Amino acid sequence: MLTLVFLFVAALWAGTQNALAGGGSFITLPALLLSGLDARMANITSTLALFPGQLAAGASGWSLIGGAAGLAVRTLVAVSLAGGAIGALLLLATPSDFFELILPWLILIATCLFAWGNFFRRPEQAATLGPRAAALTQFGIAVYGGYFGGGIGFLMMAALTLAGIAVRNALATKNLLAAVMNASAVAVFLFVPGVDWTRVGAVAAGALAGGTLGGWAVHRVNERALRLVVVAIGVALTVLLFLRQLGVVAW
Repeated sequence: MLTLVFLFVAALWAGTQNALAGGGSFITLPALLLSGLDARMANITSTLALFPGQLAAGASGWSLIGGAAGLAVRTLVAVSLAGGAIGALLLLATPSDFFELILPWLILIATCLFAWGNFFRRPEQAATLGPRAAALTQFGIAVYGGYFGGGIGFLMMAALTLAGIAVRNALATKNLLAAVMNASAVAVFLFVPGVDWTRVGAVAAGALAGGTLGGWAVHRVNERALRLVVVAIGVALTVLLFLRQLGVVAW
C-alpha cells in the first residue's frame, strides 16, 4: 500500500508537470524503478499510466490548440499517430541503451532552442520552421516518444515555438499531440505480457488528477513565468541525466 501511495504522489506531480512543461516521465520512471520494476517494464508502465493524464490535459486546453507552420492540427495528429506506433514497435524490438545515451543531449538542445526562441530571438524574426520541416520534426519526436517518451514535451515545445506558435498555445497543442502519439504506443503496449496493472492504476490515477490540475493552470499561469519554468526544468533535467550517466546519481 505504501508503494502505491508513493506512486500516486509521484504521478500527481508528473501529470501536473506534463501539462505545464513536460518531463513527467522523469518523475514516474524513477518511481517505478524504485518500486521494483526493471527499466524496460518501468518504461512501458509509465507510458500506459500517464496516458489518462495526457488525455485530461489535452481536453482541458482544447480551446488553445492550434496548428503550426501552416500545418493543420489534423496533420500534426496524423504524423504523431504514425510516429508513436513506429516508436512503440521499436521499443519492443530493441534495447533502450542508445536512446538513454543521447537523451541528455536531446533535452539540452531542446531547452536551448526553446530559450533562444522565447528570450533571445528578435521580435521581427519570423518562424524558423517551415511546414515540411515542422512535419518531419514532429514525426521524429513522435517516434522517439513512442520508444522512450522522456523529454518529448521539451522537444515539442521547442519545435512548436520555432514554428511560430505562442507559448500558451504551444503548451496546449503539445499536450494534445503527446496524448495522440502515446495512444499509438498504448495500443501496442496493452498486449505486452507481465504488465503490473495495480501499479498502472496507481500511477494513472495520480497522473489523471495532475493532468487536470495542470490543464487548468495553463489558462491562468503568467506566460513569461511559463517560459522560465520550462527552461528551468529543462536545465535541471539535463544536469540530472548527465550526472546519471557519470554514475554520480542513480535510480
